Amino acid sequence: MDKNVIKQIILSQQEFIRGIKLQRRNVSFEENANYVLVGMRRAGKSYMLYQHIQQLVAGGHAMEEMLFVNFEDERIADIRKEDLHLVLDAYRELFGHRPIVFLDEIQNVEGWEHFARRLADEKYRVFITGSNAHMLSREISSTLGGRYLTKEISPFSFGEYLAYRGITLSGHWALSPQRADVARMFADYFYYGGLAEVFGIQDKKSWLQSLYQKILYSDIVLRKGVRNERSLRLLIRKLADSVMQPTAVKRLQDILQGDGTKITRETIANYLDYLHESYLTFSVSGFTDSVSQRETIKKHYFYDNGILNLFLFQPETKLLENLVAIELYKRYGDDLHYYNRNVEVDFCVPAERLLVQVCYRMADDSTKQRETGALIKVGKYLKARRCVIVTYDQEDSLPCPELGLDIEVIPAYRFLLVQ
Repeated sequence: MDKNVIKQIILSQQEFIRGIKLQRRNVSFEENANYVLVGMRRAGKSYMLYQHIQQLVAGGHAMEEMLFVNFEDERIADIRKEDLHLVLDAYRELFGHRPIVFLDEIQNVEGWEHFARRLADEKYRVFITGSNAHMLSREISSTLGGRYLTKEISPFSFGEYLAYRGITLSGHWALSPQRADVARMFADYFYYGGLAEVFGIQDKKSWLQSLYQKILYSDIVLRKGVRNERSLRLLIRKLADSVMQPTAVKRLQDILQGDGTKITRETIANYLDYLHESYLTFSVSGFTDSVSQRETIKKHYFYDNGILNLFLFQPETKLLENLVAIELYKRYGDDLHYYNRNVEVDFCVPAERLLVQVCYRMADDSTKQRETGALIKVGKYLKARRCVIVTYDQEDSLPCPELGLDIEVIPAYRFLLVQ
């Protein structure tokens, strides 16, 4: 590995980061801590590093202190773990500072974690990005030995999307003409998701399809050595089609074997893990005391509406529930569940005594009674403190004396902006 090439990369990255204009995102880092940033491809992990570097420089650091290397640069595509020390050697030959180290997409280097641990042991401040949860595997976590904090970087929230579009919300935006602007902007975000690079592209579906293929091949098929790619693709389509429904692994096996292909439940479970590791999908467990049911019957959602929309026909109801799932998962993580014991409620957070139904449009009294009836039955059992029905654009407040509260009917764009 030629150190002069690494020097060129360090210098060019410093110049690039110095001049790039960024849409500021609300992500902060603890002072003096080291971080591993993870998340799906193109979610903005590299841009979080750029943003933090600019903040450090604005706070008094010199740009020359920043050692940034992107390991997807084709000039160092063949670098090995034995060569990683050359990154520091090249920097020392350029500058006399003790650098703050930024290693972008370093998961491409087999054994990178040993280098990362040494940097932490030598008291460097280090930021690392990676596109899949392999960065967080038990073996790597053991090697890093608690020396790094983990931060997940998600696609843009709706609030961040509005900021990107130049909309700064006033304190009473929901009661002002600004509400119409928010509702209008929501449609694009609803169908095409929160990956920033897609915002300015006309042919959004082609860009999203290209990204999906990259995730499928690079992060799953090649990295995991998947041989039955046809079944994997069929599994993804089935998950998209059943995004609102609890689905058992056995049911998925029956579907995939419908064309005569032999596939075990263990293989399907592995495929689901791969989809989670690549940040393509995540799962929500049912609220139940049965460990086996929690682990084998789940609702599966996609991390981004734009990716999900690639697989759907007449997608609105599924996109709405998926969008609500994304937001609730970001807020509550594994505390989020669905409820399905003789009556169905789309989401519940027992610790918060929160129940959430998703209904694209409550067009008549029968729909309203179905949605509120489920909330009342489960709300009595869980002693709910808050019950919400998220719609596409309807808003109301429904008195519920049975629970001693009002059931909130909230349009999705408000739900995404108000905690």
